[in-house]
Amino acid sequence: MKATKVRQGVRNRRAGRRSEFLCALWLMAKGYQLLGFRLRTSQAEIDLLALKKGVVAVVEVKRRRTLGEAIEAVSYAQRRRLEAAARAIGARRPDLAGKPVRLDLIALAPGRLPRHIPDAWRDA
Repeated sequence: MKATKVRQGVRNRRAGRRSEFLCALWLMAKGYQLLGFRLRTSQAEIDLLALKKGVVAVVEVKRRRTLGEAIEAVSYAQRRRLEAAARAIGARRPDLAGKPVRLDLIALAPGRLPRHIPDAWRDA
């Protein structure tokens, strides 16, 4: 039973990486410049960091069975960690100083195009 869980974990990690790569391509096709991929901070991991028209997008990628499930998959606590991670990255990157930062979500589901939601939690 343990070996099955390990194999499932490996499959999930690979699927997550493929999803992040697909989303990076999606953002670049939409005119974003990719600044970072799977950036680790002590607060959280930023899936994608991108820039468009002077705005830095901290992008969380979620893949679930439906787009609705993917959109709902980011908890309030995770959003707060992403905000802290964005501040930490901004402090380490002088090229980002003074640029507005927003938290975006890209939701993925089998058989559906990615759904990019800029500033996904502004009113949350």
